[in-house]
Amino acid sequence: MKIANLLIKNAQIIATMDDERKEISNKSIYCENGKIIDIGDLENFNYNPGLIIDAQEMVVIPGLVNTHHHLFQNLTRCYPGSQNESLFGWLTNLYPIWSKILPSDIYISTLIGLSEMVISGCTTSSDHLYLFPNGSKLENQIEAASEVGCRFHATRGSMSIGVSKGGLPPDTLTENENSIIKDCQRVIENFHDSSKFSMLKIALAPCSPFSVSQDLMKETAKLARNYSVSMHTHLAENNEDIVYTKQNFGMTPGEYIENLGWVGDDVWHAHCVKLNEDEIELFSRTGTGIAHCPCSNMRLASGIAPLRTWIDIGVKVGLGVDGSSSNDSGYLLNEARQAMLLQRVNLGANKFSPREALFTATRGGAEVLNRNDIGQISIGKAADFAIYDLNKIAMSGAWSDPLAALVLCTPAKTAYTICNGEVISQNGHLNNFDLNLSLEKHKVASKRLLDL
Repeated sequence: MKIANLLIKNAQIIATMDDERKEISNKSIYCENGKIIDIGDLENFNYNPGLIIDAQEMVVIPGLVNTHHHLFQNLTRCYPGSQNESLFGWLTNLYPIWSKILPSDIYISTLIGLSEMVISGCTTSSDHLYLFPNGSKLENQIEAASEVGCRFHATRGSMSIGVSKGGLPPDTLTENENSIIKDCQRVIENFHDSSKFSMLKIALAPCSPFSVSQDLMKETAKLARNYSVSMHTHLAENNEDIVYTKQNFGMTPGEYIENLGWVGDDVWHAHCVKLNEDEIELFSRTGTGIAHCPCSNMRLASGIAPLRTWIDIGVKVGLGVDGSSSNDSGYLLNEARQAMLLQRVNLGANKFSPREALFTATRGGAEVLNRNDIGQISIGKAADFAIYDLNKIAMSGAWSDPLAALVLCTPAKTAYTICNGEVISQNGHLNNFDLNLSLEKHKVASKRLLDL
């Protein structure tokens, strides 16, 4: 729904996630052309909005920001051969299925995966696409993201070291490194938008230490910095990951990425569960970000990441749902909930609050993606909002602290998800396309891949 001027009036509570983390009650927000213009009392406004949303008895927060995903994996959710495996076994059981993926599968999985996130409040998502079988290209994802209407950080991932060279993936899913670099340059030049309020950014993302060479890591970093785009990869996800890095490179994961130049405020790494104290300090000192994916880490028994420690020493941290074959859910509020609960299990009930979890899911994610135009409700920032109705069953009875309810209660669908000033979903329905028709196409693609 394309609206030039938007008024969200009389919200019961607005969690701004600004520098002061202000929470304001019974106020209104006015937006023009995708930007927040005014926040305050409705009676003081003198505007003529094209759309008015009555947010009485609703909670308004910045749109959630997802910092790590593998959208194609929602085609193989709950695969029996991977349900009870840790990372390496999980991957090797799924690689043969993923090798059959077509360009149309990349498109439909992206469309459905982003839709799942949007209806639960996500307005900005990155995705780590690291395999390109059968002619698949990054633009298959980009087209789908544009149709959904959310902000998208598409990463051109890669795998170049297959089983024959000591890597984990099958050789059939790897690419020639020269070809990888050429295509990285192509997608940056054709699609990256560096402007404020950008709807599409490109990042470069070799998959992991066990699937690419050190040369490719270095060349990717050089290319990314020549074009001023961000860099992303997996790091220190579990004990197998640590053993592989030490055996093959003679270094810890932190030493490895520092040696390759993969630290800095233009870099974020997924997981990082097993970083040691020196490595955590390295991340803090260099401004390197982390995408924390608690549900995936639990599902694959990777461990409990020291989120409290990361935040306390100044590491940039956002949340990620990770692939829908290692999580099987695309609800970022659920990641916020699990992130909070895991820290409490280890440290105590007062060591991580619902509000900290929400901050990590919004402002934290924006900082990890190196964006200062999203993730907070402030004048001059992007008109990206997740609005939740307190009268729904999941929130009923939470009147004493409706903001905390977003994390403590059942993760809810939004009443409205708004991105760039446009309503892109309402009460679980996508506004830009027929979701039911797309789900049918997704089902056909999934069954084909699984030979069902």
